Amino acid sequence: MNKLKPGSAIERDPVKASTDHRLKLLVIEDSKGDARLLQEMLKHPGAPATQLIHVSSMREAEAYLGKFNVDLILLDLGLPDAQGLAAVRITRAAAPGVPLIVLTGLDDERLAVQALQEGARDYLVKDEITPRGLARALRYAIQRELIEEAIHREIERGNNRSERLETTLQAIGDAVVCTDEQGKVTFSNAVAEQMAGFGATTPSTLPATEIVRMIAASRQAGAKENTEDNGEKIRHLPANYTLRRQDGRDIAVEGCISKINPGGGEAGGNVIVFRDVSQAREAANRTRHSAYHDFLTGLPNRMLLNDRITQAISMAPRRGKKVAVFFLDLDGFKAVNDSLGHAIGDELLQSVAARLVKCVRGSDTVSRQGGDEFVVLLTEMRDTEDAAITARRMLRSIADVHRIGGHELYISVSIGISVYPDAGADAEMLIKNADAAMYKAKKSGRNSFQFSGAAQKPHAEERQIGEETLRDALKKGEFSLVYQPRVNISTGAVTGAEALIRWTHPLRGSIYPGQFIPLAEGCGLIKPMGNWVLREACRQASNWRDAGLPPMTISVNASAIEIRGDDFAESLAGILQNSGIPPANFELDLSQRLLINCSAPTAETLRKLRDLGVRLAVDDFGTGYASLSSITKYNIDTIKIDRSLISQIGKCESDAALVTGSIGLARSLNLMVVAEGVESREQANFLIANHCNEGQGYYFSRPVGADAFTRLLRAPAAALVEV
Repeated sequence: MNKLKPGSAIERDPVKASTDHRLKLLVIEDSKGDARLLQEMLKHPGAPATQLIHVSSMREAEAYLGKFNVDLILLDLGLPDAQGLAAVRITRAAAPGVPLIVLTGLDDERLAVQALQEGARDYLVKDEITPRGLARALRYAIQRELIEEAIHREIERGNNRSERLETTLQAIGDAVVCTDEQGKVTFSNAVAEQMAGFGATTPSTLPATEIVRMIAASRQAGAKENTEDNGEKIRHLPANYTLRRQDGRDIAVEGCISKINPGGGEAGGNVIVFRDVSQAREAANRTRHSAYHDFLTGLPNRMLLNDRITQAISMAPRRGKKVAVFFLDLDGFKAVNDSLGHAIGDELLQSVAARLVKCVRGSDTVSRQGGDEFVVLLTEMRDTEDAAITARRMLRSIADVHRIGGHELYISVSIGISVYPDAGADAEMLIKNADAAMYKAKKSGRNSFQFSGAAQKPHAEERQIGEETLRDALKKGEFSLVYQPRVNISTGAVTGAEALIRWTHPLRGSIYPGQFIPLAEGCGLIKPMGNWVLREACRQASNWRDAGLPPMTISVNASAIEIRGDDFAESLAGILQNSGIPPANFELDLSQRLLINCSAPTAETLRKLRDLGVRLAVDDFGTGYASLSSITKYNIDTIKIDRSLISQIGKCESDAALVTGSIGLARSLNLMVVAEGVESREQANFLIANHCNEGQGYYFSRPVGADAFTRLLRAPAAALVEV
């Protein structure tokens, strides 16, 4: 193999520097939450052993770098006392020769690319950082700096050989390849040759041929991944890149290619650093599949289904088509489980799943929601009759005999159908209306299908009547609050209460919040209604305090429309002050969608709430899309794990894994974890074993009125926990 022409000893040993001690990493980041998140990521398996030093400003960074050496720097481009390229230049001047990686937001990647031209080694987008991506960026930044430093010195000295340099590059754990300006390979270490499948006696031209192909591919695909403005200084190999070995076998690799610029002049060739990630990529694919598919049937789960429904809805208007969602529930499945056991029941579910898949087209989606419930998405329908035809086909297919374990089993299915756009404008509403239609099919005799009654939009006159009724209810005081206890799962002590609104109509009786909250949001009544809930909840909390009961957290669900109001924070501050409730004892439950679509005014309201001292919680965690960065960015105190995940404990391994992962994530970030919808001792024991803090649900208590809740507060701590 061709050897490096330049060569002499370098002043520091890059192998020793990269292996003999923990990586000393300076993080210059004004957000303590983001810095803490980076530190947690560096505990992930595969990350380099790291000593992290955090400073919050450029002034602190310059002071530290003036006294101490570091191996690597992570720099936020939006510091309070230095922004953008100025921050890069100051850092480079304070620590010349230290590899620098910049941290940036989604909206300023072009600035990050300019930072590369200023000498940064790489950049990471905050909302897209993963533990594996962070570890990879650190490793490659260090190795590129050391390798290029060594090569530059040897080139500048004009040496023809360098035994020390070759020894250094041979000792590096990743594959290293160097080329001259014509693309001819001048050096490849033993790792690269072994990875390409060549032995020590292989003619030198063969490795060069294979590796040059990789360089060419990285130039074509890698340039597309980054931006053309980076001057071709650094390129990552394209995602899912594979290297074809001499024996014809493909292996997954990841890495980067950097230009060599001797003496700051014209490019003098390339340094390519890469590694075999076959096992890691295979494991990631398995994890990705399990995160989006049901463990029993292999069908897409609710997360993947929601994404596909959203995509189908976005495409339907352009193509003049309709979209249908089926909600299916097996009739009599519980009897099979109880009489023949769960093993037979599981095989029956697998048989049903296989038949449903055969009833639809390849472009459609069959999903298992959990238990014996399935949801099916039909895309690009011409009319509703297409949905009816498919539903009849499903009824016939499921009703045919299932031969399982020596048994001949007969089962039927009830199907509810909702059609976009008539029965809903998003995935949540379509599934909800299809679910309601399925219950109609159950009541009509089962083994049948029904279209959603919400398929026709209410007339304006009917809507107006609803609004008038709602306004009268507010004036007449027909609303009340009930309180769902929050309980320390281990001790059974009541730690808080979630205030929930109820409407008792004088003629219609109890009206479920799902029926009137959307109406209130649509007609502008949600703000006065929400304000009443805040005042009433704080008034009752004040009464409990005056009665000498122990302090606790009172939590209230806040609509996105309320939060987006100009005076929400000020109004809440006045309510808390008048009631005498400490802000630290008050918690607002926020939707994940609010955090994801957080506008500047909304972010300002959240900042005011944090300054006020109010606690913030993310509701229905695990079913939506709240990212780690949004949780740390808005200083969330509590995550509330959705009841749909809790209900699958002991039934669905993937959902149980999501619960365990959510608890572990929250604990690593010092967040409170509340499990919603706890209904059994089995679920409570699982949560206790996984160190969940609190729970709420029928296992502890149903939502109760203020007087009943007072009795719960006076009861012994263990009264809410079954023995």
